[in-house]
Amino acid sequence: MGNRHQIPYTEAVSTGHYAKKSGLYGKYDNVRRFWEDDTTRLFIRPYLKEMVDRKAGRLQRLRILDLGCGAGDGYDLLTGITVKDVGIYEYAVNLINQEMLGFYMGVDISADLLAQAREQWGGNDKVVFAESDISEGLDIAEGPFDVYFSSYGTLSHFRAEQAVKLLASIAKHSESNALVVLDWLGRYSYEWQDLWSANTDEEEFMDYRISYIYPPEERDRVDIQSFPLKLVSRDELQRIIDEARSLSGIEIKVNQFFDRSIFVGRHSDTAEYNRHCTPVREAVNSLLEPNTRTDLASLIVDYVPKNGFPQLNKYFEGFAMSWNTLVKHTIEFLSEYQEGAGNAGGSAEHYQFYPEPLRIAVETMQKVVDTTGGLLGDSRANMIEPQLAYALRRLEMNLQSGLGTGHGLAAILEINK
Repeated sequence: MGNRHQIPYTEAVSTGHYAKKSGLYGKYDNVRRFWEDDTTRLFIRPYLKEMVDRKAGRLQRLRILDLGCGAGDGYDLLTGITVKDVGIYEYAVNLINQEMLGFYMGVDISADLLAQAREQWGGNDKVVFAESDISEGLDIAEGPFDVYFSSYGTLSHFRAEQAVKLLASIAKHSESNALVVLDWLGRYSYEWQDLWSANTDEEEFMDYRISYIYPPEERDRVDIQSFPLKLVSRDELQRIIDEARSLSGIEIKVNQFFDRSIFVGRHSDTAEYNRHCTPVREAVNSLLEPNTRTDLASLIVDYVPKNGFPQLNKYFEGFAMSWNTLVKHTIEFLSEYQEGAGNAGGSAEHYQFYPEPLRIAVETMQKVVDTTGGLLGDSRANMIEPQLAYALRRLEMNLQSGLGTGHGLAAILEINK
């Protein structure tokens, strides 16, 4: 990451919008904390649990290298993964607790973000942050590590050949069975539909602006610098992995690709790269905000197809219809409950032609409205709406296949020696 890439992050830190706080706006808004972070956690969890169990069985602890760690977000994300879906009678148990953590090292080229990371996490002697440029591969004396982790488009700062070198150097640096999580911006996110290109033989970069950290009324009044970020499809990502395997001579197994933030990405609200975007992130942030009621109709997505991309249009049309159907059913359930029926209507027959993830989500929301609608306090704002957000998140996870259609595209890999 060169100086041109560092300047916008330095400016963002100086505004205070990169501070660790939740809410409707800023880097750590509700969607970031309760949707995006948790989506990544849920996809990684089965692979990380297998590793933790194996290390514990060998009386060893876990060593983690966070690539492009920024303000230490990877440490926060990974240590927040639970052992399993925690039941209501259990106390949440973290998969990586302090006893299991042996050493965490975060590296980044931004001194400002590293200072923020040390301020937040520097009190833990097992946690170290260091300045390092990984654009030409790993240059780290420490090692090997069990987990090599990147998040939120870190690899999009690099050209394909640099990503190949980095992955090949990780393969050489690690021991067998190391877990590698690499993260790019998706090439076919609806947020930047204007930039879609069918020619994946040529690298595609976008001029990216961190305008989303500002409230809407401030975006036109501040000078926000842009910097190039690479957009990646699943096919391009597979080529990077294949070339790294060839360069290193080491087997790199693909466990899973996954998309993150299909309709709720940062720039769905700014519409800077697609004027047709519905500002869904703002609405989902509201769903997750305590004591705040949301106009659920604002969640309805009107997908506008782009000529020349029939398969992408088919996918997005289908996902938008499922998304909108879940929202509309929830509105109906609330209306029926309000009309005095005491419970929301609907039947299994009515949903028989829905894809299973949608059917389950609709039935879940019906139960939520039925069981919480009459509770004391503002049950809609504090119980029903957050559950709708989680149901939409689960719908996104179950109706995608890691093609590069989200804001983020991540690969979960394993090194086999």
